[in-house]
Amino acid sequence: MNFKLPAFLLSAAALSGCVDIPDFDNAPKIYYNGVSQYTEVDTLNPGTGAEVIQRREVVVVSVRFEDGDGDLGVDPIDLQGERGEELRRAYTNVPGWGIPANYEVTVLTQRTDGSWEERVFAEDNANFFPVLKPDGKPGPIKGILDMNIDNNYSNSTVMRKRRYKVRIIDRAFNISEQVVIPEGDEVTVPTPRD
Repeated sequence: MNFKLPAFLLSAAALSGCVDIPDFDNAPKIYYNGVSQYTEVDTLNPGTGAEVIQRREVVVVSVRFEDGDGDLGVDPIDLQGERGEELRRAYTNVPGWGIPANYEVTVLTQRTDGSWEERVFAEDNANFFPVLKPDGKPGPIKGILDMNIDNNYSNSTVMRKRRYKVRIIDRAFNISEQVVIPEGDEVTVPTPRD
């Protein structure tokens, strides 16, 4: 018996044999991808005669990621109600992690003497990024993850340089290494006075 396959099927079969599936570790890995910022202006109470203009600098911290089993992110539905409380407690109780989030940001602010103060702000560490592989099938995944960090202007802020350190954790509680934004890639944002 003779089989005849269309030429495109033979080509597709030959090409599919050439595609390598990445062999990433099941613990997530992240790499610095960049940092940028932009200014947002909002008008509060528009049309009331008591409008207030609010400005903020939004910093976008960008990391490249890869993960062998693709279990990155949390479904927003799982963060609601009692299930959400349990999930936040579970993340908080992971040894070496300790925050109710899957994305950790440590802020380094340059002081007036040139040294860097390192802090973890609660509002930056209660964030969950969504599921990055929505089909739910295990398998390698890679891409870019951006996190926006708001820095509001007020009468009591001064402009200072900031850098950031970032880590992520997957649903199996594997923690990535920490990525540090290098000197030279600082952003200048409004910060509280000393």
